[in-house]
Amino acid sequence: MNKSDSERIATVLENRGYKPIEDDSSAEALAKADLILVNMCSVRQSAVDRVFGLANKLKKLKSQNSKLKTVLTGCILKTDRKRFRIIFDSIWEPKNYFNISSKCQSKSIAFVPISNGCNNFCTYCVVPFTRGPLICRDHQEILNEVKDLVKKGYKEIWLLGQNVNRYRSISKGKVQNSKVINFAGLLKMINDVPGNFKIRFMSPHPADFTDELIEVMTKSEKVAKYLNLPVQSGDNKILKKMKRPYTAEKYKNLVKKIRKKIPDINLSTDVIVGFPGETKKQFENTVKLFKEIKFNLAYIAKYSPRPGTAAFKMKDNVPLKEKKRREKILMEFINNK
Repeated sequence: MNKSDSERIATVLENRGYKPIEDDSSAEALAKADLILVNMCSVRQSAVDRVFGLANKLKKLKSQNSKLKTVLTGCILKTDRKRFRIIFDSIWEPKNYFNISSKCQSKSIAFVPISNGCNNFCTYCVVPFTRGPLICRDHQEILNEVKDLVKKGYKEIWLLGQNVNRYRSISKGKVQNSKVINFAGLLKMINDVPGNFKIRFMSPHPADFTDELIEVMTKSEKVAKYLNLPVQSGDNKILKKMKRPYTAEKYKNLVKKIRKKIPDINLSTDVIVGFPGETKKQFENTVKLFKEIKFNLAYIAKYSPRPGTAAFKMKDNVPLKEKKRREKILMEFINNK
């Protein structure tokens, strides 16, 4: 999502007459810039701290160049905005470039946001507070962008959203003929776009993964045989504390249904180790889930407190050393062959 946002921001700036500097890492090049824009992520506090750490550097650059303007955008909590306004000249909202079609894609892969924000309020996540409630793009607008990208020769289209399978759009026409286009319907429409390309998407939510979506994935030859399906934990009590509305058993059953329909699918997941209160026995339930499912890939995060989230009020009582141990154990069960 950050990659896609950065490309759309660059498009906005190019439309305003800006050009990227050749080397954005050297002090000499930055000193010549008219505008410096930082696209930040708020998922982890360490990322926010790094942006705060730019304050002295930006102050020095502005003392060398009085015309320099600085802009901050991305996921920003309200509590952080006051401090950031002292450092940056202005702050851009992600919704201001959400519907902009990017001109700055890589040579073969194109990122297409279909929604922004989230309504889930998982206890460890700041997205609903930084990006706001779920907003979906019109399906026809998405289709037009995909068609344009395919004509330009892109071979891989990534559909992006904090929760892609919550996607909803109303088809336009006569009132009596209007209908809701869900994510399965959108996927089918994009699969029907003429051209030689593959479709990938992230991130779906297990609780919203319907039989209809599985059926569309099965019948759509352009949908890649890859799925990232975040589980976050294999223990039901921890899932409940995370406010994830499914159980480990329901997740396993969902995976069985998907693999029955798409036997050759490559499956990856996201998981958090050391969530507040996670006991060794509860972690063992996650180990059992990993052993049973045999993921091809897993993105394992060691829990770290994030101000602004509900989990921040919980006691972070799993030592870092233990979190690292749990991370290492789970990595042993990844089937990446």
